[in-house]
Amino acid sequence: MAFSIRLISANQPAEVWKEMNRIGVSPEGLELMIGKGEFLIVKVSNISAPAANILKQEMLAKGGEVALGKEMAYLRSEVGEAIIMGTRTQYRRLLDLLPRQPFGLAALAQDLNHLLNTLEEEPPPLTLKNQRFEWGKKTYIMGIINITPDSFSGDGLLARDRLLTKVLRQAEAFLEAGADVLDIGGQSTRPGYTQISVEEEKRRVLPVLETLAQKIPLPLSVDTYKPAVAEAALAAGADLINDIWGLQGDPTMVKVAAVAQAPVIVMHNKTTPDYTDLMGEVASFLQNSIDLAVAHGLPREKIIVDPGIGFGKTPEQNLIVLNRLDELKALGAPILLGTSRKSLIGHVLGLPVDQRLEGTAATVAVGITRGAHLIRVHDVEEMVRVARMTDAILHSGNSFR
Repeated sequence: MAFSIRLISANQPAEVWKEMNRIGVSPEGLELMIGKGEFLIVKVSNISAPAANILKQEMLAKGGEVALGKEMAYLRSEVGEAIIMGTRTQYRRLLDLLPRQPFGLAALAQDLNHLLNTLEEEPPPLTLKNQRFEWGKKTYIMGIINITPDSFSGDGLLARDRLLTKVLRQAEAFLEAGADVLDIGGQSTRPGYTQISVEEEKRRVLPVLETLAQKIPLPLSVDTYKPAVAEAALAAGADLINDIWGLQGDPTMVKVAAVAQAPVIVMHNKTTPDYTDLMGEVASFLQNSIDLAVAHGLPREKIIVDPGIGFGKTPEQNLIVLNRLDELKALGAPILLGTSRKSLIGHVLGLPVDQRLEGTAATVAVGITRGAHLIRVHDVEEMVRVARMTDAILHSGNSFR
């Protein structure tokens, strides 16, 4: 009799679980073995050479591996980096012994344990305007409403007649199309944008927020990096702050959010696209934003992170961040992705802003598969469909326990 072999996808533990259950593995065996099908790679920085070599020997004993540079392996460097590779089960076995080792490895064990626990659960839910956002249950959609004359996407409403009527009409269309939250911005942040005053930005966004807060049931976000605008916007009806400088641009912004206990979207940003470790620096920036908010009294569950596609990055770097978005799951916060109509799509496809719908759809689908919880888009109706289809694929068979 000829053998029949086939590959089983390890992208989702549910599929491995289903196949083991199908061949009759006992419940006890399922619990024991499921962790062996999940492979994790973790980079550790600022580790001493002795600690790194002990870590390597311990992980090797568990069937895993730790990669070290030559200088670290031969103890010719005092401090360096290590890359740990193993299954979730191997990590758990490592953590049984690591706390008893010297050279600070007990502290590393705590960090690794926190990371594993974070990866096993979705971020805690967030309630906005009496609506509960349960991250991981579905992908949520944020519709963009630009109250500017110079939006890069060409959808700015400021220069049009009967502004409030048109804004309300757009908001109602977004609501009907399936948007979960609206993002209101009065200052363009396109490359080479023109700075406007605080008073001008208030003049643009406050009447809109006041109107939408009364007439639209959706939560409202104010897209601003100016504390005075954010404070006034919250008073006018905004439910959360979307800050492109991640609370790190102006020290007053975090105080505004903390006093109001307003949820915040903290975005990674940089003035120049020079990086030594792209993903490491993006994650570090966002972690600093989280720590800053928590230190000022804002609960962690009120913080959403955004990798800042199109901000301080080259087109190639933007593609890398999108493809490695799942690395930001380690932050333990919901991930917002904003790629809608952006220049990276134009760079890849050679298309103007008004022809980037399909390119946006591709980035949205990939972003969701990489762990995005909230998608910020101009084309709400179309991207709701993309998100629902992607969700259906990813969630198929997930009710396996």
